[in-house]
Order: sequence, then structure tokens, then C-alpha cells
Amino acid sequence: MTAEKNIINDDELQNDSQQQDLEGQETYNSEDTSVKADNKDEAVEDTSDSSKSELVVLQEENAQLKDQLLRKIAEFDNYRKRTVKEKTELILNGGEKAICSILPILDDFERALSDKSDDPNAIREGVEMIFNKFNKALESLGVKKIDTEGVDFNVDYHEAIAMVPGMGDDKKGKVIDCVQSGYTMNDKVIRHAKVAVGQ
Repeated sequence: MTAEKNIINDDELQNDSQQQDLEGQETYNSEDTSVKADNKDEAVEDTSDSSKSELVVLQEENAQLKDQLLRKIAEFDNYRKRTVKEKTELILNGGEKAICSILPILDDFERALSDKSDDPNAIREGVEMIFNKFNKALESLGVKKIDTEGVDFNVDYHEAIAMVPGMGDDKKGKVIDCVQSGYTMNDKVIRHAKVAVGQ
């Protein structure tokens, strides 16, 4: 009987120790769960803090980019307005340089007209001087006379208004006479020379 009591007591002790172990495990599990929950809360807080700071950084970058865009738009608009204004001024005042170079020649003509001289040689000399001055003014603007004397007919520079037959083989295809002078400006033909060509 004593042995049976000891066995029962041993069984009870084992059951009690197992129950205490289970209670200890439950306590440990509940503590572990609460620690994990606390860690999750901290992680959520850290994530929300970092996402808030990222959001602030992104908002600042966005504001900076908007400011840059507005400045570029304003700068381009000012450039466009300035270009349109310069183009308009160029169209309206494009001939200013040409007119300024011709005005002294106009002054020479006025002086020649007011002169009361009857000497034809003096008048001719004065007109030749004005003519030479005018040619120099045109050359300063890049205008040059197209050469027509004894040259081959060239459709790029000459306009044939007459064909002259019977001039011989050496005059065939050559400019015989110039009816109206042609001019180039900066190597671009602004008026073709009107010529008669040998046939």
C-alpha cells in the first residue's frame, strides 16, 4: 500500500511538474507573443516614419522641379518675344545700312543740281565722280556688276533677249552686246544681265 501511495505520489508529482511546465510554456509563449507584437508596432512606426520622411523629400523635389519648369517656361517665352521683336525690327529697318551708304550720293546730286555751271566738261566730270562714288557704295554692300564683255553665255548670270546670226564661229555662244547690266549681291544673282548672244 505504501508502494502504491508512493507510485501515485510520483505520478501526481509528474503530472504537477508537467502541468507547471505547460503553464510555464504558455507564459513564455504569451510573453514571446507580446514581445513580437511590440516589435511589430515598432517596425510599423519605423516604416511610417521613414515613409513620412520620404514623402516630405519627394514633395520638396516636386516643388523644386515645378519651380524650375516655371522658370524655363518664362525664360523661353521671353526669348520668343525678344526674337519676334528683333525679326520685326530687322524687317522694318533692314535697309538702314543701304540707305545710309546712299544718302551721301543723294547729297552730291543735290549739290550738282544747285550748281550753275555751264561748262559741259565740268558737269560730266561731276556726274562721273558721283557715279564712281555710287559704285563704291554698292560694292561696300556686296553688290557687284556681272561681267558681260566677250564672255561665254551663262544661263546662271545672263538672260538672252536676242540671238545675232552670222557673227562667225568664234562668236557663237558668246555675249555680243549687253542691253541691261546684271548684278550679284554676296555672290547671289539679284538681277540677270540682259544680253544679245551670237548664233
